[in-house]
Amino acid sequence: MDFVLDLLQGLGIAAAVGIRPFLPVLLVGALARGDLGLDFEGTDFAFLEAPWFLLVVLALVALDYVRERRLRAMDFAWFLLAIAVVLGALQGAGSLADHGYTVVPGIVGGALAAALGFFAAKSLFDRVRRRLDDEAQAVLPLYGEGAGLLGAGLSVLFPPLAILLLGGLGWLLAAGRRREGEKYAGLRILR
Repeated sequence: MDFVLDLLQGLGIAAAVGIRPFLPVLLVGALARGDLGLDFEGTDFAFLEAPWFLLVVLALVALDYVRERRLRAMDFAWFLLAIAVVLGALQGAGSLADHGYTVVPGIVGGALAAALGFFAAKSLFDRVRRRLDDEAQAVLPLYGEGAGLLGAGLSVLFPPLAILLLGGLGWLLAAGRRREGEKYAGLRILR
């Protein structure tokens, strides 16, 4: 049972990292430093709570903020996906390593959960962004950061909630794809 809870914890954290990659990693690192819900010390993933790693992630938060403000026209989505998948795999593996379990399910599951979080959030925010003016669009990343922080925090403190997070992200992704299909089906009817 402990393995399942640790795996759910890692998957939930990874999914939250997929939504927005940096602040959830900072939150998990801070919680791990305080030994609240998980602890990476004594594992190969102890760097996830090391001050130098958290400072690097904090610098990446600042760079991402500048990128959002200055380079909104440029698409860095694939770069953020790669970062999210790597960080999600590390978080998933670290969660399992905390109690001495093999990290392979955490790496694979974490990478997949981060990809799910990324594509679900991107699909949702792309649909919402098309309907908003420029000022309202500028606030969307804050909603993503909030969702990522909430998902990561709840997954650390109460791992079974990761099931709801993963299910909700899967539903969002499926609903977005279904709506895209309906839009094109409607255009075919017009012919």
